[in-house]
Amino acid sequence: MSSACIIRQARLNELPRLTEIEIDAFATLAEALGVAREAHALSQDVLRGSLDASLLLVAADDDDRPVGFLAADEIEGTLYVIELDVCRNCQRRGVGRHLMSAAIDMARRRQLSSLTLTTDRHVPFNAPFYASLGFVLPSAEVLPQFLRKKLDHEVAVGMDAERRVAMIRTL
Repeated sequence: MSSACIIRQARLNELPRLTEIEIDAFATLAEALGVAREAHALSQDVLRGSLDASLLLVAADDDDRPVGFLAADEIEGTLYVIELDVCRNCQRRGVGRHLMSAAIDMARRRQLSSLTLTTDRHVPFNAPFYASLGFVLPSAEVLPQFLRKKLDHEVAVGMDAERRVAMIRTL
C-alpha cells in the first residue's frame, strides 16, 4: 500500500473483511497488553447499524480493498466511535489518523457537539493517540451518562477498570 489511502463509506459486501481487519488488529493490542485471550469482533449487526446510518468508514488501499475501518454511532448529539482498527501490515502509516480525521469532518457536517469514545488508558495507540487528536479525559462531573454506562459495561465483561477511560473531543 502506498502512503496514501482513500477514506470512504463502507459497502455491505465489505462487512466480512472488516471483521477480518478487527481480528487481525487485535493481535497488536493483545501484545501491547500482554494478554493471550481470544480475539473478538463487533457483531455483523453492529457493523450493519453503522453502515445503515452512514457511520461506517473504511480506509482503502490502492486496489480499493479495506485495510482499516471506523464504526460509529450518533448518541446524545455526539459521534461515538465504537471501533477503530487497522490491519497489522498497514499500521503506523497514518491510516488510523486519516480515519479519525474523516470522522471529525463527518461529525461537523452532522452538526454534532463532539466525538466520544472509550479506550485503554496506557496503550500508546489508544488514549495517547486520541489525545494527540485533541481528545481529553473528562472529569466525572461532566462525563456523559451514556459513556459512564459504556465504561461500566466494559468492566462488567472483564476489562480492567483501572485501564479503561472515556475521552471526548469537542468540536
